[in-house]
Amino acid sequence: MKGKSSGPSRGGPRKPGAAPQGRARGAVKAARARKPDAPRPAPNPAPKVAAAKSAPVKASPAKGVSLDVRQFRVGADDDGIRLDRWFQRHLPDVGFNVVSRWARTGQLRVDGARAAPGDRVAEGQTIRVPPAEPKAAEIAKPRRVRPQLTDDQIAFAQSLVIHRDAQAIVINKPPGLATQGGTKTDDHVDGLLDALEFELDQRPKLVHRLDKDTSGALLIARTARSAAHFAKAFSSRTARKVYWAIVMGVPSIEDGMIELPIAKQPGTGGEKMHVDEEEGLPARSRYRVIERAGNRAAWVELQPYTGRTHQLRVHMAAIGHPIVGDGKYGGKEAFLSGTISRKMHLHARRIRVDHPDGDRVDVRAELPEHFAASLVSLGFDLHAGDLPLDEEIARKPTREDEKKVAKAHAKQIRKGRKGERRARGASGGAKSGGPKSGGAPRRK
Repeated sequence: MKGKSSGPSRGGPRKPGAAPQGRARGAVKAARARKPDAPRPAPNPAPKVAAAKSAPVKASPAKGVSLDVRQFRVGADDDGIRLDRWFQRHLPDVGFNVVSRWARTGQLRVDGARAAPGDRVAEGQTIRVPPAEPKAAEIAKPRRVRPQLTDDQIAFAQSLVIHRDAQAIVINKPPGLATQGGTKTDDHVDGLLDALEFELDQRPKLVHRLDKDTSGALLIARTARSAAHFAKAFSSRTARKVYWAIVMGVPSIEDGMIELPIAKQPGTGGEKMHVDEEEGLPARSRYRVIERAGNRAAWVELQPYTGRTHQLRVHMAAIGHPIVGDGKYGGKEAFLSGTISRKMHLHARRIRVDHPDGDRVDVRAELPEHFAASLVSLGFDLHAGDLPLDEEIARKPTREDEKKVAKAHAKQIRKGRKGERRARGASGGAKSGGPKSGGAPRRK
């Protein structure tokens, strides 16, 4: 039977104190694996992050992903907001386009997951943001300086004011003066607003407009707060505007509603509108005949229920009764012979809108000379024009109104009877020296 030799291994006798050769080879291999001379890398502690404070984090390189990233912790004030809104608050120098690009390339992450600008973040989440990118040098735009108004311009602008309070100004805009500037238009109301600062020392703001050839009441806001209030009133159609016009012919219906959609007329560069049943925007106008001059012309009141460009002019021309002097939409048929002026006869007579401080702004603007002269020439009564609005007309109470009145009356009677019972109970208690023993207090 053969066994392992207990003698020395091959290669000669072993030196005293030397390790066996097999063990030495194993020790060398272990030493090579451990590399005891090289220091071990210490584990990286998790970076501390806080709202609006960045901490650099080392990340494994990946295509399209930057190494020097920043991390932010979402605070309680930002809980539930959109990610792009978070950037607006805390990193306003990072534009939306940059945020979108980071999201597309996977560099923008929330709690390690890819995120989109429209995602909402929650308190405690970690937002991973790539390093800031160098911004291109911005070319400073020359600041536009408004021309200094002359004394005559200031006096003219202030002469147009027909109402003024702490929040609003109403002017009576003359025909021929544009509301805002444009191509080859240097004279306009917007250029005169510096003259209407008065004691507030801040430039007023336009909140609606009138066509250049339309005269009448134009509301102007004096503060940013009133501008927002009035703009909302016009957009929600709570503001009421009443126009006067002289139209060709006489409408067969004396009180009518025109509902025809309006769109820009192709080929006019947006300078002219027309009725477009397919692609036009909804438009509603009401008219009421005030007086008639035989079958030649009529004096009408107009109320726009929507705010389309040139709405009243387009609608009246569409029903065959263009406004006198409106050659743009009525053509040659929009002019009366004789002494009647060829200027357009459309005037913003009245504006009524809720005031930001309560109550209402309710102002009427006097007619320009050519309009008033035409009314006289056609034999109209100047005092007949101001028709009451629907809500101002006293009407017969409906059945529903009567029920409300009866209900309120019954409530008053019940309250009176309840007061009498209390009075009797109080007088009885005083005579007997107090409430009866064991009695419960009366519920009030």
